Amino acid sequence: MKLFGQKPTPTAWFGLVVVTLFVLVALFTPWIAPHPESATIGGTWDEASSTMWLGTDQIGRDMFTRILYGTRMTIGVALAITLLSFFIGIVVGFTSAVLGGWVDVFFSRLVDVMLSIPGLIFALIVLGVFGSSIPVLILTIAVLDSTRVFRLSRALGMNLSVMEYVEAAKLRGEGLWWVITREILPNAWAPLVAEFGLRFCFNFLFIAGLSFLGLGIQPPFADLGGMVKENAAAINFGMMAPIYPAATIALLTVAINLVVDWMLSMDARPSGAQAEL
Repeated sequence: MKLFGQKPTPTAWFGLVVVTLFVLVALFTPWIAPHPESATIGGTWDEASSTMWLGTDQIGRDMFTRILYGTRMTIGVALAITLLSFFIGIVVGFTSAVLGGWVDVFFSRLVDVMLSIPGLIFALIVLGVFGSSIPVLILTIAVLDSTRVFRLSRALGMNLSVMEYVEAAKLRGEGLWWVITREILPNAWAPLVAEFGLRFCFNFLFIAGLSFLGLGIQPPFADLGGMVKENAAAINFGMMAPIYPAATIALLTVAINLVVDWMLSMDARPSGAQAEL
């Protein structure tokens, strides 16, 4: 079976299967989870049983259920952040590349200033001032992440905006939005899709890190990073409670990177005509 014109490698197949499984779990969590998200059904860090497959957490909630809901929440927030950051970064980056002049200088210098501030520190300041509600969390990280997307989009746009078909569209009197969406974006699709996977991984880990620090997704919502923090003390008693959410984070991150690596290798692979030359 071929995807995107190329047969996936074994590692890519592994990544695709794992990512698909995570997506299905995120979509159908309310029907898969054996218990309510915040229901206390046992004691502190009870051992696994037939009704509690991974035992309980620090206040007696089912760990398996919490991981399902935490995976759904973390993936959903990370996906929303990545989509918003790509919308901002692509629109502003391509606009700067096409218009050039003072518009390009203004946005480029603004992005340079934002990149000069460590992202974690900036996020901690904003979230500390405005709170850690999910809308604030999404907007803050999306704006920060859009600076990286801007730099890639601008570089791609600078190369494509001088092509003959783009110049022809300008001469026909096509507007800026037409040039961006109909001429530049389709020809910059492959590297942007690969970058989307990488930025999603970064945002997924960034949210988990903020939650571990107490400024990410707040209770009563389950979150993988927060679950690691909440159950960290179980390690002192030889229990596995914090290992399960940490392993979930690692598994999804590795799977997405395997898929992205395969996509990047396809994009870098020479075409048939180039290979013959």
